[in-house]
Amino acid sequence: MKFLPTLNAGLNSLCFCLLLSGYLLILRGRKIEHRNCMIAAFVVSVVFLGCYLTYHEALHAYTGRRGRAFVGSELARWLYLSILVPHVLLAAAVPVLALRVFWLAWKQRWVQHRRLARVTLPIWGFVSVTGVVIYWMLYHWPWSTMAPTVIMPGNAI
Repeated sequence: MKFLPTLNAGLNSLCFCLLLSGYLLILRGRKIEHRNCMIAAFVVSVVFLGCYLTYHEALHAYTGRRGRAFVGSELARWLYLSILVPHVLLAAAVPVLALRVFWLAWKQRWVQHRRLARVTLPIWGFVSVTGVVIYWMLYHWPWSTMAPTVIMPGNAI
């Protein structure tokens, strides 16, 4: 199960690449390729969600914890939370938005599809990118080697 966070970051990266490719393809009028990229992005997101839930359930079953603790300084923690909170809130909206955009495309309601896709794409992209950033902050960022960056008045160096 230790490989799942890395796999999840890879799936988020792949999803973002597919979203960006799909967007660029529709700008060039390549509708079939656009459709295929967007379907692939959705499938990758579903696989991500399955892996994410599996990891967190297994982590809870074996350790009693629901997630990995953040180990950075207080300043780094605020940075982490400022990324995590919007990520979580917007991630909850992505499945609903994406399914609605797909449904509108299925029904060939192109005006509504385009209107909602213009909102959904940046949110979905943000969630994918910040998912990778959060992974790096939790598993790879060298917080322990960072010196405190806030100097309070009265603290002479």
